[in-house]
Amino acid sequence: MKKILCLMLCLIMVFSLAACGGTNDDGKTNDGDAVTDSTNTDNGSTNEDNDNADGDTAELTGTFKIGGTGPLTGGAAIYGTAAKNGAQIAVDEINALGGIQFELNYQDDEHDGEKAVNAFNTLVDWGMQISLGSVTSTPGIATSVQNSEMSIFALTPSASSTAVTEGKDNVFQMCFTDPNQGSASAQYIFDENLGTKIAVIYNNSDAYSKGIYDTFMERAEELGLEVVSETTFTESSQNDFSVQIADAQSNGADLIFLPIYYTPASLIFQQAAAINYTPKYFGVDGMDGILTLEGFDTSFAEGVMLLTPFNSDASDDKTVAFVAKYQDLYGEIPNQFAADGYDCIYAIYEAIYAANGAITADMTAEEINEQLVALFTGDFVFNGLTGDNMTWDTTGAVNKAPKGMIITDGAYVGMD
Repeated sequence: MKKILCLMLCLIMVFSLAACGGTNDDGKTNDGDAVTDSTNTDNGSTNEDNDNADGDTAELTGTFKIGGTGPLTGGAAIYGTAAKNGAQIAVDEINALGGIQFELNYQDDEHDGEKAVNAFNTLVDWGMQISLGSVTSTPGIATSVQNSEMSIFALTPSASSTAVTEGKDNVFQMCFTDPNQGSASAQYIFDENLGTKIAVIYNNSDAYSKGIYDTFMERAEELGLEVVSETTFTESSQNDFSVQIADAQSNGADLIFLPIYYTPASLIFQQAAAINYTPKYFGVDGMDGILTLEGFDTSFAEGVMLLTPFNSDASDDKTVAFVAKYQDLYGEIPNQFAADGYDCIYAIYEAIYAANGAITADMTAEEINEQLVALFTGDFVFNGLTGDNMTWDTTGAVNKAPKGMIITDGAYVGMD
């Protein structure tokens, strides 16, 4: 499997990947006020070696208000809840260290653009100084306009559409962008000879899915991959995939590429199995979370492959500590959205210290925005759970390497 890792690293060099009220899972209520979970103050930070340039976390003081929106209820809640939980763990670790403090407020946008804007405005009224944008792409496109117009710096954990950052010089992504996911997936399938005849099923009403599909097809054509079936669906028709599956099967597809979220993917797996059609499946980061989908028989996802920036079974100290802490608090293995949320908080934390006193908690959002944009488009480098030596370009895209994952015995396993 080391061959696979080498191929992936080569791929990254070629494409310079950059990269998508109620009761919370931990039993705390989220009534619109800031989430202030203080259960994790054991100074057990997995980033203790990255406190700041001088190694003194007490050098600065004051509390920064950080806000974000994500689907905390509804069909995409696994994504939003994971990002919020990961971010909260980082906030608790940082606050336990002393020095600057963070107050985190995540608002539910239900994976809806209009509701995301309303949630964003609630955060502005609360006093948000730094934004985590939105967790998913469609709301992220809507709220990024607000970030730009109000000069509030944003670092989204997983809203991966290029439309999220396009034309906005203060919106950045921790995740891979959709185009790079598409081209990287095509390259990976080609390099590993995973399929001879490929079908693609995508959501043509979703910016995330359509963006990945477009660049996958472009790169597939360049590589000479044989795509024998291209079928689509929309948000309102993602319950019955019999037509799409039948088209793939009748055209002899031995691999189906799914640039989609886990909920429709879970139905495709089940409905294909029901007619004894068992092709290989290759997904993208939106597939992460399928193993925790309520009521889903994970045996249907056995052997599913995907590219993701986070491998929960990695053996490095940071990952091991984060996974253990997440399991202890939330009772499940963290997915990449949790890791991305965690990394967003630490990247902001380290950037504040890297500013050497130029960013303070008494500054306005606009003043902080100016300083953070200069850092993220400058020589700021971040090491996190989802990548080493991460940097950002002026488009807001992050440069980091993906990891290959395969679902084996109901768990994500690294393909290195």
